[in-house]
Amino acid sequence: MDIKERVRAGAGKIKSDFVITNGNLVNVASSEIYPAEIAIKGEHIVAIGDVEHCKGPETTYIDANGGYICPGLIDGHLHVECSKLSVTSFSKMVVPLGTTSIISGLDQILVVSGLEGVRHFLDEANAGPLGIFWGAPCKTPYTMPTSTVGHYFGPDDHRETHGWPECIGIWETVREFIQEEDEDVFEALEIAEKNNLPVFGCAPMCKGHKLASYVNAGVRLDHESYTHDEALEKLRNGMFVVVRESSISHFLEENIQLATKTAPKAQHRISFCTDDVVASDVLKRGHLDNMVRMAINAGVEPVSAIQMATINSAVAYRIDHKVGIVAPGHIADIIIVDDPATFNVKQVIAKGNLVAKDGKMITELVAPARPSYLTDTFKSTEVTPADLKVRSPFETARVKVKALQATEQIFVRKGRDAVMEVRDGVVVPDIENDLLYMSVVERYGKTNNRPTGIVSGFNLKRGALATSTSPDDNNIVCVGTNSEDMAIAVNHIRSAGGGQVVVDDGKIIEFLALPIGGIVSDIDPAEMALKEESLDDAARVLGCDVPWPFMYMFVLSITAIPDYAMTDLGVIDCVNLTVIDPVVGPVQD
Repeated sequence: MDIKERVRAGAGKIKSDFVITNGNLVNVASSEIYPAEIAIKGEHIVAIGDVEHCKGPETTYIDANGGYICPGLIDGHLHVECSKLSVTSFSKMVVPLGTTSIISGLDQILVVSGLEGVRHFLDEANAGPLGIFWGAPCKTPYTMPTSTVGHYFGPDDHRETHGWPECIGIWETVREFIQEEDEDVFEALEIAEKNNLPVFGCAPMCKGHKLASYVNAGVRLDHESYTHDEALEKLRNGMFVVVRESSISHFLEENIQLATKTAPKAQHRISFCTDDVVASDVLKRGHLDNMVRMAINAGVEPVSAIQMATINSAVAYRIDHKVGIVAPGHIADIIIVDDPATFNVKQVIAKGNLVAKDGKMITELVAPARPSYLTDTFKSTEVTPADLKVRSPFETARVKVKALQATEQIFVRKGRDAVMEVRDGVVVPDIENDLLYMSVVERYGKTNNRPTGIVSGFNLKRGALATSTSPDDNNIVCVGTNSEDMAIAVNHIRSAGGGQVVVDDGKIIEFLALPIGGIVSDIDPAEMALKEESLDDAARVLGCDVPWPFMYMFVLSITAIPDYAMTDLGVIDCVNLTVIDPVVGPVQD
């Protein structure tokens, strides 16, 4: 429906397709709640309040049953692929919970399959109920030094994609790229400035003069605050603050203090995101609806909490002319909840259609056919156990090593200094002291990189775990107690075209197939949740005692957060941005 038709529909000259009746409008623009009807024509809202003039003989009525009419919820920063669900499957999971829009860089499929993969996912979203507003990644991969990926997104890609209708800005502008004055990123920022596109940040633990320098790059918002003091400093420096509550990083309780204590008059500058979520968590706690409830429980007024999940996010991302408000001219993304204070989603209208009731989809979603550039993405050769060992250059029986130490803050890996035994030139895993092997195997066939380092914090007593969904490059990450099981795990993923696997004593114990780009699947969310729990349970049988074994593992390659990571280049010192040898030196006995 074009603008002229919308104008006519608002005047009642063209009658509406749907009218929502018997409801109370939560008007996030005026911070009011009052009885109102909502008229919808095509994908758009055309009138609110008294809409009698919009009703016709063909109009269908949606009874709100005395409920409260709110805008559809907007996730302000989401790596949708990290759910391991395709766009279609992810929609089945979150749309019934009230999420109708997400802001995503689709950066994980981008590094695997390039612009073709991104375009495929965007077209998939356009055909379904979940809207994707796409941020063109500042560059890919985000790793420093640059790891090996299928597609390196750079300035020429920015020139090509900034005109895409889904493109709303520059996504995930990693602080280290600005700090190190990365030429490709600076060129991308200049292209965005010419195209009047905003810049979205990624600046964990960034304060003081480093923050001042970073904001000068034109960064509009950030989702990576670890404390409310950090969030306050970013707010004071002019940034919108996006509060994160993911499946594995629980920051809402901490950072919502910005709204309840330190800057309550600046609540309009605060919005929500989930960043990385998995089905086994979302199906238990909820998605953005859960964040609204959490904020209310923390002391935020219900209308303000709803604004944080809707209009505040839309304003921060400069998409409030399209979504985030129940108002004429906006996309008809609308949810009906039982009460603002309890915020249980009863009905969902997405893109003008009633699609969900009482937590269930009422319309069928069918995934598109998947082309070969999404299903044939593993080009590397098989690995052998000999490939996956830490070798010592020193002729001593023991060596000093630097291990990656997993912490309770899952994205933060510290360094652990330890001493390990050497046999026949090979550093031997020390299972008793939780010093295990970790390998990253390059999957794109561009190198023969398959380095092995030392990892601590998993407490595996036997076997191996491996995953091909592993931001930010999606090479195969494997953690294990022995090279033999590790090789079996890596080769199984490679031959299967992607997935997550548990191996013990040479046998496949559990496996989740991820055939789309090696990172996502079209399976039902409930089935995904069961597979996630089975994988984690199998890992725990082998002794692993971290809360989310596979999520802890797949973030080990992220170099944007201190102190240590590992990519196909080797162990990375994330502070000095250099590759280091896990074997530090000899121990003289």
